[in-house]
Amino acid sequence: MIPKAGSGPVILGLTGSIGMGKSATARMFAERGVPVHDADAAVHALYGPGGAAAAAIGAAFPGVLGGDGGVDRARLRAAVLDAPDRMAALEALVHPLVRAASTDFLARHAAAPLVVLDVPLLYETGGEGRCDAVAVVSAPPEIQRDRVLARPGMTEAAFAAILAKQMPDAEKRARADFVIDTGRGFAAAEAAVARIVERLTAHRAPPHRAPPHRGDG
Repeated sequence: MIPKAGSGPVILGLTGSIGMGKSATARMFAERGVPVHDADAAVHALYGPGGAAAAAIGAAFPGVLGGDGGVDRARLRAAVLDAPDRMAALEALVHPLVRAASTDFLARHAAAPLVVLDVPLLYETGGEGRCDAVAVVSAPPEIQRDRVLARPGMTEAAFAAILAKQMPDAEKRARADFVIDTGRGFAAAEAAVARIVERLTAHRAPPHRAPPHRGDG
């Protein structure tokens, strides 16, 4: 992968299946001065009290709003469970707003040499088409399983259901420009992030940041 030439930042898509350590890896990019757009956080804001999606979702799915005017996610999940037509209607409401939030983020950081779009279902939704490169966060299956099942309220059945909706890790790794293996420890993941930042900003004036860590990753 060769970073694009011309104006505007290099756009790196960051993705990974549940329990792979993507959120921690996103923070590593942010700590190196790279602007990061968190798609999950954007959705939470849209669903929250006064959020741009809350009223529209409440109108389309009566009874899913909480007392504060925000979307009650448990009620919403129940409303679209096993109902593909309802899920499609929800996505038609939310996806344009999520896309607009990321477009606004890119506009606000147009002068940055590198930005990260942190999107859990990047490949599943075709979001890689907006990116110049993709980094997949991965870990061995046994580490992934242990991490996920340690979460409060998580069960084997719930874990299996989530995995069924996500592209297999092996396929993500095969399609990625970069793979960040968090199973090798925090220091190795940080070193991998440093090398990616170095690679994608080498052709531009680099931002002020700490020197990259060296090591395998």
